[in-house]
Amino acid sequence: MVKLPLSKLNDLFALINGNQELYLPVDTDKGEAEYKKWQEGYSLSSALNTNRSAKDFFFPQTENIVEFKMEGKNIDVIDTRSETKDFVVFGVKACDAKSFEILDRVFLVDPVDTFYKNRREHGTIVTLSCNTMAPTCFCSLFNIDVANPAGDVASWMDDETIWFEANTEKGKNFLASISSLTENTNDADVDAVEELKDATTELMNSQALAKQDMAKFKGENLLELFNSPEWEKLSETCLGCGTCTFVCPTCQCYDIRDFNTGKGVKRFRCWDSCMYSDFTKMAAENPRKSQLERFRQRFMHKLVYYPTKNEGIYGCVGCGRCLNKCPISMNIVKVIKKLSNTKGDN
Repeated sequence: MVKLPLSKLNDLFALINGNQELYLPVDTDKGEAEYKKWQEGYSLSSALNTNRSAKDFFFPQTENIVEFKMEGKNIDVIDTRSETKDFVVFGVKACDAKSFEILDRVFLVDPVDTFYKNRREHGTIVTLSCNTMAPTCFCSLFNIDVANPAGDVASWMDDETIWFEANTEKGKNFLASISSLTENTNDADVDAVEELKDATTELMNSQALAKQDMAKFKGENLLELFNSPEWEKLSETCLGCGTCTFVCPTCQCYDIRDFNTGKGVKRFRCWDSCMYSDFTKMAAENPRKSQLERFRQRFMHKLVYYPTKNEGIYGCVGCGRCLNKCPISMNIVKVIKKLSNTKGDN
């Protein structure tokens, strides 16, 4: 573990940015925090979390994947992939750090998504433990330890000091690259960090929304949950706007589209949403014609389908973004509460 006085934080950012691109949460004019590429004058936001998650750095909302150049009857296929430059995402919270494990289990298994893999290999994640909680936080429901966040490097901060500890080999290399500014720690520093961890753990234990019973959300109860009569009432006010999926750090659905440039075709990938009416539309028909079916699919995937196939890991990290952004105040916690106490028609 090493430490740095907060008075030298901007010096640290300048040092990191001199070697690789640095992104960190910055306050916006709207009173929110967004990740931005660091430049002189930018300060680390004190906001609990960013408006959009750090998922964007590894799975961007849109990206070109291949181009076709046409001249007469000749078609040239152009591979648009290029080696990503090294970059650092600083100040990632524990919930977003957990989301990378969920995404990795989708994009880094056969067939490996080389676009995602390229960014993961070149990106260093520096997490920052939370010192506060919002009423919409429920990360502890999914066993996320905010006091000991994942990532390549974990950090803890008080009013005067920030401490860093490497979790991975990439994290060790990062700490070595900033060693000209950091200082070694002593027993007093270890005690100070433990006090911060204890305070964070106490906050986690007070998360009201996290006090839910998840015992029912198992593969063995799939049909009972799927056929629950509660879906009709839960979904009846859903607008199908997809906002929840676009702010979610773990949603991974995408579409592939072609754009005619006049001189050829650009094929690009863009985020899609299971809440959209045309998400499952095929040439023959649409197997999910109603909003109820689409609504059910989203939450069954988060709470049943994904954990059944991934050693019990849920597809939600309790970041609370969907609670904050849903225009009709529907969210996954309400779904959990309703389904925990109902029986379906098997």
